[in-house]
Amino acid sequence: MKKITVLTVWLFASLMYAQQNVNYDESKVPSYVLPGLLQCENGKVVSTIEQWETQRRPELLELFTSQVYGCKPEGKIDVTYEILTENPGALNGKATGKQVKFTFSNGKKKTEAILLLYIPNKPAGKVPVFVGYNFKGNHSTTSDTTVLYSPVFHLVKEPDHPDWERGNQTSRWSYDKIIDRGYAVATMCYHDIYPDKPELRNHSIVSLFPDYNPDTIVPDEWQAIGAWAWGSSRIVDFLETQERIDSDKIAIMGHSRQGKAALWAGAQDDRFRIVISNDSGCGGAALFRREFGETIDIINKNFPHWFCKNFHQYNNREEILPVDQHQLIALIAPRKVYVASAEEDLWADPKGEFLSAYHAGPVYLLYGLTAIDSDKMPQLHKPIMGDIGYHIRAGKHDVTEYDWECYLDFADKHFKN
Repeated sequence: MKKITVLTVWLFASLMYAQQNVNYDESKVPSYVLPGLLQCENGKVVSTIEQWETQRRPELLELFTSQVYGCKPEGKIDVTYEILTENPGALNGKATGKQVKFTFSNGKKKTEAILLLYIPNKPAGKVPVFVGYNFKGNHSTTSDTTVLYSPVFHLVKEPDHPDWERGNQTSRWSYDKIIDRGYAVATMCYHDIYPDKPELRNHSIVSLFPDYNPDTIVPDEWQAIGAWAWGSSRIVDFLETQERIDSDKIAIMGHSRQGKAALWAGAQDDRFRIVISNDSGCGGAALFRREFGETIDIINKNFPHWFCKNFHQYNNREEILPVDQHQLIALIAPRKVYVASAEEDLWADPKGEFLSAYHAGPVYLLYGLTAIDSDKMPQLHKPIMGDIGYHIRAGKHDVTEYDWECYLDFADKHFKN
């Protein structure tokens, strides 16, 4: 009970701090200059794909690694898979459902995760797949009582809190719609990879790697977002073993903090052919330099375990950060990327999310692809469906059926046409 009380006080204090310092006034957005996208550190201008891929892209990837998301350790850990259940009549006979236990081990210590996978029974043959984390456990995404609870459920669940009940977040997972459109969907509780509390770092996959120190975090060491991105790639490793999955047509969708992790995963792993950010905000799609809604200072004080320690030196100093998020989106090129915002989600800075997508355009143009052609935001429910996609919908911070309809349309355009 004491641990819960301390955590509650910490969360309340963090929320009060954020409310006192947040800016929702567009007139107070400072003047800013974005760091160059197609100019190398030595001043050389990038004019070819080869220059981008061999010079500028590696520079940007290193900066995001060392200054924002952290470096993954050099060593490896073992990952094994065990199919726990297989139901060919899932979702009223539309799909084959599988539950797969992932075991991460260094030989002395292990952690476990459970993947929930639905594969449409029709059409026959290989199908594309959406990958994404859920927040409250696989059981929260469906009313199916056979879906298992997360291995770390006991560590993260707040006692008697309704958000953790079975089926509580079904509205965020349009399984029937996804399956009916001919896509598989694979989801895992993000807590299984890194339980989202600072004091639970020792229970995360991070703790399994060589040179892990439970008492010290070095300045460029990865933390939760880096771990979640890494975990997404391990899901892909498993999907590549499945005969029905088309491993050339894998999309990743992340909401909120998992939108941040999805963009970072997509920047590093080119097996994600479509990368989707849903209301990802600060540290995701939103431009840091706008200082609108959640800022670097606020996010680091609220969630000190998300980014590497080096990132904290930019609290209230956005202007000296050597990167900004249009560059992160550009790292995904020439693969497809989609950014989504919600009108009432000012905390995530919808305009900043859109502008990142817009300013990533020059790299897509370098590849002969399309870019967003205007820095004026589109109207509500008027999605842009190019090689860079974007929409803003009515409503709050959430994943809705409308969002999924747009993501499926975007996937159809690039996977089926």
